[in-house]
Amino acid sequence: MRIEDASSTRRAVSGEQVNQGRTVEQHTAESLDDVLAHLDLNAADSSLEALAREAGLPLVQIVERNLDPKVVGLIPTELAFRHHALPLQATPITLRVAVADPFNITAADDIRLVTGRDVELVFADPREIRRLVEEHYTRRMIADTTEDDVQVLDESDHEIGDLERMAKEATVVKLVNLILRQAVQERASDVHVEPFEKGVQVRYRIDGILHEVPSPPKRLQSAIISRLKIMANLDIAERRKPQDGRIKTRIAGREIDIRLSTVPTLYGESVVLRLLDRSAMDYSLTDIGMLPETLRYIEQLITLPHGMILATGPTGSGKTTSLYASLRAAYSSEKKILTIEDPIEYQLHGVNQIQVHPQIGLTFATGLRAILRQDPDVVMVGEIRDTETAEIAVHSALTGHLVFSTLHTNDAASAVTRLLEMGIEPYLVASSVEAVLAQRLVRTICQHCKEPRRDMETLLTKFTGGEFPISSQDTLYTGRGCDQCKQSGYRGRTGIYELLVMSNALRPLVMERAPASTIRTVACQQGMRTLREDGWRKVQQGATTVEEVLRVTRQDDIEPVEDA
Repeated sequence: MRIEDASSTRRAVSGEQVNQGRTVEQHTAESLDDVLAHLDLNAADSSLEALAREAGLPLVQIVERNLDPKVVGLIPTELAFRHHALPLQATPITLRVAVADPFNITAADDIRLVTGRDVELVFADPREIRRLVEEHYTRRMIADTTEDDVQVLDESDHEIGDLERMAKEATVVKLVNLILRQAVQERASDVHVEPFEKGVQVRYRIDGILHEVPSPPKRLQSAIISRLKIMANLDIAERRKPQDGRIKTRIAGREIDIRLSTVPTLYGESVVLRLLDRSAMDYSLTDIGMLPETLRYIEQLITLPHGMILATGPTGSGKTTSLYASLRAAYSSEKKILTIEDPIEYQLHGVNQIQVHPQIGLTFATGLRAILRQDPDVVMVGEIRDTETAEIAVHSALTGHLVFSTLHTNDAASAVTRLLEMGIEPYLVASSVEAVLAQRLVRTICQHCKEPRRDMETLLTKFTGGEFPISSQDTLYTGRGCDQCKQSGYRGRTGIYELLVMSNALRPLVMERAPASTIRTVACQQGMRTLREDGWRKVQQGATTVEEVLRVTRQDDIEPVEDA
């Protein structure tokens, strides 16, 4: 197995900072890498070098594809998790092991006692070791779990006491914790636990794409689902109707809010968990991928004294993130900002946020009426779902308030016609709406394996004279695939945007109830960049690929299919 030595030429962190991290670790229940993250050290390679020098251990970088499962299996699962230790190389008499805590003086003795080999410890990035240990040893733990380890119940058994005992078994608790922790480490936005006839499937949504991960056996289905429902304070005996709950937890040193949803299916309850990382929601308008000209328009729009600004797109397209970034930019001590949301995904400093509670009559419409009596300057409505909410939002925009909200439409022009279809008078729409921002999220090329494309001739042939003006002078990029991106070639996401600014040429079209296609054509003539055009600019900049833009956008003009 090949181990890459880390460079020692980077800036070193002071010994005082390292000692500070060790001292905090001794007086808290957190691991060393969590402590270092709080001290803002763990992100820098130089921090790891300083720790390795302090402990007198070599610092290595682990090449995941070269890990030998037989070598990894030399350490028992319980021991690997206890010490966060990962075997790298083995001979009949020696074992080289990477550890997450270089100051753990008992790790070598415990491993030596169990394996009967001389142990050489090395140090690697704690986050990487944790991820690899959990990924490799979770499979073994699942495979080794027997029916004797967890009480197995028939699906028809609704005894609350049995369900609670089953969900509190140590194996089940550890397995659920591993599923959640690994999801956070993999940057997953959602976790899907799906029951089927012969098994349970666990999938993570990472950068908008679902990825299957090692799944537990069918016999643990009830235990895992009951454990998740207990964590969310749901009724574990109720399996016949959907339920929604919320979990607040701390994973890998980060505050995570989890929204849990269950629905009954043919083979049991399907569970989806939406992971909301508070520390990850520190975006400004400059961080979400807007091109400079789009950003300048948005910065001007959020300073307007009144009017309505809409964000449109499908679920998961980043609308909430854009609105939050806009509110953060619009905030000042001179303005009163209120929001009504379902749910409140992130807490914004200086902003009064209201959670919708339909069961007690607090809907978007009733909440918005109450907000208007709070003397606001800026209002955000999480979503315009019905005519009543739309009418109140429009009248708010016309009576001296700047209103932000979202709609589910495919493009910017369709948002205008959607309001008309909801029964809003054309003159009110034309007078209140100032701009519509349609958006999508595209995966960005992994910076660790980014390289020029080798199929430029194929792209030239496919798109010559088409919507992507590719020329032989263009240098486009792709991701080769590496351990950092799990061989996908992509890591992270950025936005592509279509900004329609209501102009004097567009308002008469709205008054005439012109179709969305006409509004779109005139807006493009005035300089509006479509989603695909904005995506193409991101491709030219080397941020993403043509395939990603095609995946999340639709062709502007689709020819009808003729009958044979």
